[in-house]
Formats: sequence, structure tokens, C-alpha cells
Amino acid sequence: MATAVLTLRLPEEIKAKLDKLAQATHRSRSFLAEEAIARYVDLEAWQIGEIEQAIQEADSGDFAPPSDLAQLLKKYAG
Repeated sequence: MATAVLTLRLPEEIKAKLDKLAQATHRSRSFLAEEAIARYVDLEAWQIGEIEQAIQEADSGDFAPPSDLAQLLKKYAG
């Protein structure tokens, strides 16, 4: 896998936490930062995909019928 260099600024508090975590896990700061960024990017991409899918469903009129919503409200409202 090809890699690229990314330089970023972190608040001292976060860098200190990252240093402590790197020491505790015997991993480099770079490894932990890459893992954290990858997880964040994957989660955000998934969430955006779900939102886009929901918008397409709404645009096509794919909604739950009122009776289903009433049952759901009844279930959680008491």
C-alpha cells in the first residue's frame, strides 16, 4: 500500500494523551494516528452513505405507513 506524509497540528493535551497511549500499547504515534483517522473516515463515509440512501428513499416516497409509526410510538411512549 502506498503511503503519504501528512503534517498536522494537535493541541498539547491531545499530543500528550497520544504519547501516553503509544507508550502503553508499544505502538508509534503515527500508527495510532493512522488508525484513528482511518476509523473516523470510515465512520463518516458510512454515515454520509446512510444519509444519502435515506434521502433517495424519501425522494421516491418510500416511507413507513402511518400505522407502523403509530405502533412504534405506542411501543416507546408507554
